[in-house]
Amino acid sequence: MTGPAQDERIFVALDTPDVARAAALSTALAGTVGEVKVGKEFFTANGPDGVRAAVGGARLFLDLKFHDIPNTVAGAVRAAVRLRPFMLNVHASGGRAMMEAAARAARAAAADAEAPRPLVIAVTVLTSLDDADLAALGQRGPVADQVRRLAVLALESGLDGVVCGAHEIADLRAACGPGFLLVVPGVRPAWAPAGDQKRVMTPGDALGAGADYLVIGRPITGQPDPAAAARRIAAEIVAAGAGAGAVS
Repeated sequence: MTGPAQDERIFVALDTPDVARAAALSTALAGTVGEVKVGKEFFTANGPDGVRAAVGGARLFLDLKFHDIPNTVAGAVRAAVRLRPFMLNVHASGGRAMMEAAARAARAAAADAEAPRPLVIAVTVLTSLDDADLAALGQRGPVADQVRRLAVLALESGLDGVVCGAHEIADLRAACGPGFLLVVPGVRPAWAPAGDQKRVMTPGDALGAGADYLVIGRPITGQPDPAAAARRIAAEIVAAGAGAGAVS
């Protein structure tokens, strides 16, 4: 297999409650991707000590999607900084005051710990939702309009970027500018099933459209050889003309 040895724009989702399995994946993927994502399932089962044991030397995206009153979210962000995450997230639908509190807490906690400040990004609309789902929730659609509204609010609140669906990339680049990070889940190579994601795109196309980081789970972790799957995706990214390397 040819292609780059490592693409640090790919976060691999360690969506398992098993510390040993997560640690084995992190070890197996070292040198093929630079980052891992840990979410609610793993964190709820294993807590901060489990995260430390599983992540190893990879950069961490702590995907806990904080959503509460501003004071509570600020406290959660301060606690999360102790794990030295590269990135963490909140729900944009928590509102401006909550997002501003999260951004302030990240800066203050990192300074107190003499640690790098984590990137704080906001979830806009989950990629498992479509226009019909928004209508059922009583929110104004279509999805793209709601994503744009929440992304602009996150930008105005001092956050570093948003999580968005691949098909919103171009619209958000126009609305929020080139320095605003776009982190894209729901990414599937052409040879992988879509699963429960409704708004999908291939990794090469997503990066070519302007994504900064990709979150990929089952197309890598569900394969018999996760490292080989990651290398295959990295090679396909290069073949699609999206290049290699990291955004910093």
